[in-house]
Amino acid sequence: MNERLTKVKTDSTNFWSSRTKKQKGAMVGALVVIIAFASILTYLLTRTEMVPMYTNLSQAEVGQIRDVLEADGVTYEITAGGTNILVPAKQADALKVSLANQGFPKTGGIDTSFFAENAGFGMTDNEFEVLKNETMQTAIVNLLKQVDGVEGARVNITMPKQGVFLQDGQGEATAAVMLTTAPGHQFTETQIKTLYSLVAKSVPNLPLENIEISNQHMEYYDLESATSGGSVATPEGQMQLKKTVERDLQRQVQNMLGTLMGQDKVFVSVTTDIDFKKENRQEDLVEPVDEENMSGIAISAQTITETYTGTGATATGTPEAGQQTDNFTDYVEGAAGNGDYERIEEKVNSDVNRIRKDIQESPYKIRDIGIQVGVEPPNPEDLASLPDESVAAIREMLASIISTSLNKDAVGDLTDEEVASKVVVTVQQFYGKDVAVDTETTAIPWWVWVIGGVLLVAIVLLVFYILRSRKRKEEAELSAIEEQQEQIIVDDIADEKETEATVRRKQLEKMAKEKPDDFAKLLRSWIAED
Repeated sequence: MNERLTKVKTDSTNFWSSRTKKQKGAMVGALVVIIAFASILTYLLTRTEMVPMYTNLSQAEVGQIRDVLEADGVTYEITAGGTNILVPAKQADALKVSLANQGFPKTGGIDTSFFAENAGFGMTDNEFEVLKNETMQTAIVNLLKQVDGVEGARVNITMPKQGVFLQDGQGEATAAVMLTTAPGHQFTETQIKTLYSLVAKSVPNLPLENIEISNQHMEYYDLESATSGGSVATPEGQMQLKKTVERDLQRQVQNMLGTLMGQDKVFVSVTTDIDFKKENRQEDLVEPVDEENMSGIAISAQTITETYTGTGATATGTPEAGQQTDNFTDYVEGAAGNGDYERIEEKVNSDVNRIRKDIQESPYKIRDIGIQVGVEPPNPEDLASLPDESVAAIREMLASIISTSLNKDAVGDLTDEEVASKVVVTVQQFYGKDVAVDTETTAIPWWVWVIGGVLLVAIVLLVFYILRSRKRKEEAELSAIEEQQEQIIVDDIADEKETEATVRRKQLEKMAKEKPDDFAKLLRSWIAED
């Protein structure tokens, strides 16, 4: 063992001492470069990358989120004067879903500023907006996948166009989300609120009412907002109820026509006029039982009949003034001296319907509905590709929806022409239609390319150095062999006698010419023995 170690040490020392200064410098430099790159690679692969999770938060909410992160043992950083929170990149999506489930954030929004990393020099404004939109949609899809029961998602965001002047203001964004849910999964109310919160906080200026979320079976998930259970006596409650009614009607029409024509071939807008007057009244009604004869129901009856025949004065007389009633006595006149009379008296007690009603009117009544529908024909450039029969069928379906949705007590019976006037169907090509973006995109970080390039250059330099060293070594050995051959070759002597030494010399000369490698090995063995 000691001899082997000694031999290794001796060989290493001989190898190092046989190198030139340039070779020694190159070897030391290559070793330093390899160690440096290995250290940088180890640092980049093992360091914790912190990314912004929320931005522009209130400091009070930052403190609440900090307490939640500390309780879960999550590493975090607070920047931008206490308004931004940074978390590890690998945990960012899961933390956003978990915090959204707890109602965070109430202020600020989810950070999507990383889209600028993919922006190249010389990119136009339109290309920049497209890249920004795609990045936000991808970020939202990754967040929604973290919710239990969501296997996939497609997100389509429509951003408002910015006006030229400041007074133009900023419009509201809209978002349509199509979820691919697990078979048989039913979302809870908390999960639905989480879905809406993740989408709303990921897009600037996106109100909750402008978000539509459905699954692959065209089932819509409605958000039960805080004002939905409020009183319609307040303006806020009335506006919320009006938006809810319009949204439900719009979704009903969009779902029906989208199934027939295609979801991207139909645009629906619904407006309503709702009466929010609430009335409580009490009615005391008296009605005849028999309305046709205007008579009541007999509850008791009495009939008295008296007759008289004989001589004597004739019964005469009239009822007293003011005493004429339904029950009276009839007097029958007879001849003088003889006479007869008959008295019939009937008493009937009747009763009527006495109705007492406590009526509370509904808190709202739909007095008017207007439905505007835009339809794109199968061939967008040929409006005649959509037959008139199809347009007429659409009008009939919308008229049926209107007639059944209006309050009959408020509007009465409408004619077909009046109902048809509330429907507008326009057939034209859609120029502002958004194209769905494939959100399943992957990107390799820039630092991976840098490290790979540096390692590739280091490997190329190392291979070049090894080949160059080997070539120099071979050239040095050949030079040594040639020098030895020059020393061995002597002038021929014509009269030289064949001796053992002469024969051996000639054999060595022949070997040097025909087999220089073997000759070099032989010389090295001789030198080692010496």
